[in-house]
Parts: sequence; structure tokens; C-alpha cells
Amino acid sequence: METTNKETDAVEQSSEASRVLIVEDDERLAELTRDFLEKNGLVVSLETNGSHAVDRIRNELPDLVVLDLMLPGEDGLAICRRVRPYYNGPILMLTARTDDLDQVLGLEMGADDYMSKPVRPRVLLARIRALLRRISETSTEPAAAAQSSEEPVRLVFNNLVVDRSMREAWLDDDSIDLTSAEFDLLWLLASNAGRVLSREEIFTSLRGIEYDGQDRSIDVRVSRIRPKIGDDPVHPRRIKTVRSKGYLFVKDV
Repeated sequence: METTNKETDAVEQSSEASRVLIVEDDERLAELTRDFLEKNGLVVSLETNGSHAVDRIRNELPDLVVLDLMLPGEDGLAICRRVRPYYNGPILMLTARTDDLDQVLGLEMGADDYMSKPVRPRVLLARIRALLRRISETSTEPAAAAQSSEEPVRLVFNNLVVDRSMREAWLDDDSIDLTSAEFDLLWLLASNAGRVLSREEIFTSLRGIEYDGQDRSIDVRVSRIRPKIGDDPVHPRRIKTVRSKGYLFVKDV
């Protein structure tokens, strides 16, 4: 990770600092990252061994995990896959390789975001804050929505139900296993049913940063969501791809 001599960002004011666990085998890099993030208001702990990471995440339940892909003991993909059944917080995966396959696999294993090394500290901080902000906003949305009839908390499409207050979805009354990022995307699409959403709109809404035209995370998540909601992955009817435009969630199927 590249370091910077510029003055660090002002600490965000909050009643309780968010807890971040960094899983990184490069101790010097991990310590530099921790120091930078702590100067910006986060509480950071470190883990350098992949074999210990699963237990750390499970026992500590940090607000966010920064997870390196290449680790001794157990790699980041395996860790991500193993912790997802009981850890719902955001996972930001780091990879030193630029291969799209690594990024796609990370998302498929349940990562919420990824960054390629070397990582600029300010960019890492911005990504972390965006992920934490998204979780914070979704936790307060139900109360605000209850005060406005224009903001439903539950959407019903025949045998598919999506509930924002519970952050759950059901197909034929059976609960659907969705990661936090997958639920956010499903809700965004479902709450805009009948309207084509561009990748730029989706990317900006979910991640709070501009779409670079190359990121495949939205496409990967859509491909994972489709079979979970009973859609045909090859010939989808519920979430349709509109060529050169984006995605359309169909109200009546």
C-alpha cells in the first residue's frame, strides 16, 4: 500500500467508532494501514494468519473486514466463503493481482467490494466509509419509511417478497439466502420495478462512487441473485438485461 505525507482526513464524528478487522500477512503494511485508519476515527485490529481469521471474525463480529486475497494458512476466498453464513457485515477484499477472475470469485464468495493493490490510503478509507455508511443508512431506513407512505418497506411480486425492514426476501414462503450486498441490489432493482436502471445509477447508489465502466461487480451479483429468486439465469424473466442500458426488474412475471 502506498503511503502519503498529506494531512489525513478529518475524523468523522460518531457516537461510537466503527470496528475494522484487517486480515493481511504483510505486518508492516497492516500496521501502516491501521495507523492511518485509526487517525481517521476507526478502531482497527489486525490478523496476519488466514487460519485464525475465521475465528476472529466469528468471535469479534467487527463492523467491517478488510481481507487480503493471498494469505498463509487459508486464502481470502476460503475465509470469505466460510464466514458468510454467520457474518453479515461488509467484506472489502484486497488483491495484488489484476485478473478479473480473482475479483469475480471474491464477489461470488460474498465479498461486498474489492480493491487492487497497491491501495492508496485515502481511497481505502473512502471505500470503507462508503460501505459503513450504507449499512448505517439501511439500519435507519425502516423508521424513516414508516413515516412516509411513499417509501414501502415490503414489496410483493406474486411468490417473491422483499422486506427492507427485515432485510430479507422469500420465494414461495422460503427464506432466500442473500449477502448484504445482494439484498441491497435486489431491493434497489425491485423498488424501481418497471424502470431500467443503468449500471452507472446502480453503482453510484450502492457504492457512493462513480462507475468506471469496467467494474463487473453489479453483473456478478445480478447473476447470483437470479437463480435465488427463481429466475432463469439463461433466459431471465424477472431481472432482464437491457442491452447498452442496464437492468430492468419486471413487476409481473
